Amino acid sequence: MPEQLTHAIEDYLKAIYKLSATGGRATTTELANLLNVTPASVTGMVQRLASDDPSWVDYQKHRGVSLTPEGERAALEIIRHHRLIEMFLHEVLGYPWDEVHDEAERLEHVISENLEERIAKVLGDPTHDPHGDPIPTRDLKIPPACVTRLSDLRPDQHAVVVRVHDSDSDFLRHLGELGLKPETKVSILEHSPFDENLKIQVKGQPAPVVLGRKITQQIFVDIL
Repeated sequence: MPEQLTHAIEDYLKAIYKLSATGGRATTTELANLLNVTPASVTGMVQRLASDDPSWVDYQKHRGVSLTPEGERAALEIIRHHRLIEMFLHEVLGYPWDEVHDEAERLEHVISENLEERIAKVLGDPTHDPHGDPIPTRDLKIPPACVTRLSDLRPDQHAVVVRVHDSDSDFLRHLGELGLKPETKVSILEHSPFDENLKIQVKGQPAPVVLGRKITQQIFVDIL
């Protein structure tokens, strides 16, 4: 990780990567909401990052911001740290999957590249974190994430959960109580066209459960 990057800058680069991952550009409003800062603070920071040498972002007023190749590499490095730490906390230290995100947020900025490598080796070079998000490789390549949402499925379809797109601990705890974690199989029983609710059977659970769209949109699956 470049030494000149502060924790705040790393957080900005990671947030821009997240918001622009589908090929778009992050707006200052989106960044302000995600980072819980004012739009004026965002504008000042992205202007600074754009004027650095090398520049970390491409910023165009009224058109938002995207990462330069240098910025993307830095963002992927901090994401690799974060997701490896999550996996280490979960697999080695026994943290529940709903507690690892906040711990990793604190630790991702301070681990050395040597410690990162040791964590990866101890874990057997994992490809995904406990929530199913892909972990960037050593050369900072990252496979495309699954984009099929549980909300897209209809009755008589079957799927396996591969990723949960949320870091809120209460939400993850709720999903855990329902048995909805990566590698879990689900079957769609009913769909309500009026409120988009899905009635599903989670493998290993005694009874079906009805989920609203707010939840099913955050769960990504592979159709079987």
